[in-house]
Amino acid sequence: MFIAITLMLAQSFLQPTAQRVRQPREVVEAYRLCQRFQKLIAEDLDFDRAFEATFTRDARRRREIAITEGEFGSIDLSSVDDAALIDAFKARMQIFYLMLAVVSSDNKDERELLFPPKALIERKPPQAPGEFRSYAVQLKSDVKTIRADLNQLASRNPAFAESIRKFKQELTKKITPPSYVVKPLTAYSHGRVLGLNEKYYQIGDYAVIREGREMKIIGIRFFSRLF
Repeated sequence: MFIAITLMLAQSFLQPTAQRVRQPREVVEAYRLCQRFQKLIAEDLDFDRAFEATFTRDARRRREIAITEGEFGSIDLSSVDDAALIDAFKARMQIFYLMLAVVSSDNKDERELLFPPKALIERKPPQAPGEFRSYAVQLKSDVKTIRADLNQLASRNPAFAESIRKFKQELTKKITPPSYVVKPLTAYSHGRVLGLNEKYYQIGDYAVIREGREMKIIGIRFFSRLF
């Protein structure tokens, strides 16, 4: 008995232990911000609300995020106003999240049955800048249609409702700081959201910056985070 206990104690001392490090205050705030984004999204899959609460408030950066992440094709966006660009970006991301909720279902037949019309989820950007505002308005209408359809399906299909619940639960998964001090990076590679020497933090799949007295998100690696 004594030998067995001695061996157990020896093994416990030999096993590596996770070292906790004291992260800078900015990093702690950045982690809290990312968790807040995830919590807001998980509540009702409302990307617009989560974006407005956690993303950059700088008008130029918001425009660049919309251009870089919106995937609007080769259209010249220089004459398109900020509001239309950002509305279209948020609507496209909203549709993306709603579609992920459908794809999260384990049942292939159920997914095919529940999937919204391709015309809504594959709507192409316009060819002319003058048509972009109408495109943004149509995307917002598509969001309402898809959300209403999914809510109806969830109300009458318990299996689908459960898959939505699990999807939301997955979105709230905690982001754990590493065992080393997180330091700021430069040369952010997504469009012109940041200048070459402007600093940002990579918090899991989130890119976060100091903006005035607050930390703000400037980008998310969505596919890495959700698959």
